[in-house]
Amino acid sequence: MTELKGALIGCGFFAVNQMHAWKDVDGAAIVAICDRDPERLKIVGDQFGIERRYSDAAALFADGGFDFVDIATTVQSHRGLVEMAAKHKIPAICQKPFAKSLGDAKAMVETCRNAGIPLMVHENFRWQTPIQAVKQALDSGAIGEPFWGRFSFRSGYDVFSGQPYLAEGERFIIEDLGIHTLDIARFILGDVTRLSARTKRVNPKIRGEDVATILLDHDNGATSIVDVSYATKSATEAFPETLVEIDGSQGTIRLSQGYRLEIHGPDGTTITDVSPKLLSWASRPWHNIQESVLAIQQHWTDRLRSGGETSTSGADNLKTFALVEAAYDSAATGRTVEIGALLR
Repeated sequence: MTELKGALIGCGFFAVNQMHAWKDVDGAAIVAICDRDPERLKIVGDQFGIERRYSDAAALFADGGFDFVDIATTVQSHRGLVEMAAKHKIPAICQKPFAKSLGDAKAMVETCRNAGIPLMVHENFRWQTPIQAVKQALDSGAIGEPFWGRFSFRSGYDVFSGQPYLAEGERFIIEDLGIHTLDIARFILGDVTRLSARTKRVNPKIRGEDVATILLDHDNGATSIVDVSYATKSATEAFPETLVEIDGSQGTIRLSQGYRLEIHGPDGTTITDVSPKLLSWASRPWHNIQESVLAIQQHWTDRLRSGGETSTSGADNLKTFALVEAAYDSAATGRTVEIGALLR
C-alpha cells in the first residue's frame, strides 16, 4: 500500500518524540509541520528534514496534500484544530488532555463522527510494554477474576523544567498525569461506574494539585485505587514508571519498580523482566514513554490503513475524560460521583 502522509501541528517539547517515532513507523511519514513559533518550526523542520512549514493551521489545511493530521498542541487549541480537520475530511490524532471540558470533547467526537473521519486521542500510556504485559497476563486467566487493583505513579521528578506551563494551571496532576493512570485502570479492569477523589498541593510554587488519590468502582465489580504524586521524594526515583497491583480470585499480578512483573497463580510464581526497548533516539528514563509513542502511532497507521477503530478513539477517550472531570468534582465537593450521568 502507498505510504500515508501526515502533518504535525505543534512543535513543542513532546512533539519531538512524536517526530522521532514517525520516522520509525512502518507505512506513514510526516510531510508538513506547523507551529506559531518560527524558532521551534525551524528547529524541528531542520532536524527532521521537513520542507513544508506553516505558521498558520488554516493555510496548512488549505494546501492539503496529506492523509492525516497529528495535533500536538496544548489543550486550548484542540477543539478548533479538530473541527478544522473535520471540515477538510482529514483523520486526526489529538494530544491529551483531549479538551478543556467534557462538553467540548463530546462535541469534537460528534463533529468527527458526522464528518466520517477517524479521531484518536494520543493516550499512549496503555501502549507501554509493561502495561501491555499486565493486560495480557490478566486476560490469559492467570489469576482468575480480578477483584482489586492499584495503579500508582509517585515521583519527585521535576517535570516543570521542561514544561513550565504545567506549574501555571489551576489543574495539574489529574489532568496531566492522572488522566494516563485512570486510562490504564480502565484498560486493565474495565469501565468505571463511580469514583471518589482527594487532592493536595504540596509544592507551593505551583497553582494546581500535585497529589491525588482516587477510588474507583468498576463495572465488573472490582475496586481499584489510582494514586498519583509529583511530590514524593523516594530513595530510588521511579519516574516514569506506573506500578500496578492486581488481586484475583486465584492469584496476584505485581508490576514493580524496575519493570519487574511477578505473576502468582495456581501453577506457581513467574518473574519476568518487561523492560521497554531503548530505541535509537530514546533516552533513559524517558524510554518507556518514548517506546509507547511509537507503538500508538504504529497502531494508528495500521488502523487507518485497514479501516478499523483505534484502541484510544475519541469515543473511547470520553470515558477516561469523564473520570478526570468526576475526580475534580469529587475532590471539590467530597461526594462520590456517578460516571454514567456524565456520559449521557
